[in-house]
Amino acid sequence: MQLFVDDLTVIDFSYLCPKRGIVGESWIVDVLLDGSLNEMSMVLDFAVVKKQIKAIIDEAVDHKLLLPILSKSVILKESSHQVNHQTIDFFSGVGSYHLQSPACAFASIESKSITIDAVTQHLTKVILEQLPENVEGLILTLRPEYIPGDYYHYTHGLKLHDGNCQRIAHGHRSKIQIFVDGEKDISLEHQWCQRWKDIYIASEADRISRKDIQLSNEIDEHLKPDHQFFAYRAPQGRFDIAVPTNILDVVDCDSTVELLADFIARQIVKAQPELSTRLKVIAYEGVAKGAIVNG
Repeated sequence: MQLFVDDLTVIDFSYLCPKRGIVGESWIVDVLLDGSLNEMSMVLDFAVVKKQIKAIIDEAVDHKLLLPILSKSVILKESSHQVNHQTIDFFSGVGSYHLQSPACAFASIESKSITIDAVTQHLTKVILEQLPENVEGLILTLRPEYIPGDYYHYTHGLKLHDGNCQRIAHGHRSKIQIFVDGEKDISLEHQWCQRWKDIYIASEADRISRKDIQLSNEIDEHLKPDHQFFAYRAPQGRFDIAVPTNILDVVDCDSTVELLADFIARQIVKAQPELSTRLKVIAYEGVAKGAIVNG
């Protein structure tokens, strides 16, 4: 007997890619369970599927930075600065990234690269270990949202958030819609998707000096003149990151989707003042959620 739940959840996360750097991503999760009927004549109660399996997935990968732990480009160590924190030195084709975060902000995947197959295998193993004996099989389908137009991948952290959004390197794959006089402006949408292609978005308020950053003990060997530094304390612990300038956009606000939509609108109006009362920006945070700003 098989039981399925489509669109069970969306996982929003970032991952380390040797070619692209740190990449924000959003995948929709579908679940298919195979097993015998239990005492309630069910493979598994839908309420359990929606609550328990979603909770397992969230704990395993959601709002985390996924590490291809078998890749030589990733160095993961225990932090010498903070208890229960780890440091990462990561080297990619677009530059090196360096982080310190609580251990819960990272997920190690036994793979040389982060792919849908690798994450599917990881999650399948984790979930099956926690399901009842009558569930004999599990098929997970992880898939990106179908977006016919432009979209961008971004990574950020929200220091004021008391949930997992506080993690300094989690992200999203997001579309954007920009309207002028009620008509879609494909050119403006494309411009912003190019600007935020595989970007790290930092808040100016979180900028710190080189001497105050907390990273690996080998950090002096790795830093380049173009690295910029950001850090904050949040309920889960201390978060630090050093990011190359070429993949960084520093905004004058926090990076909630509401303020990012407002930032986009303000930047457009700054360049084209005549659009101040004619503009509408719909910014998405991953799949099927976001914020709207009207000019």
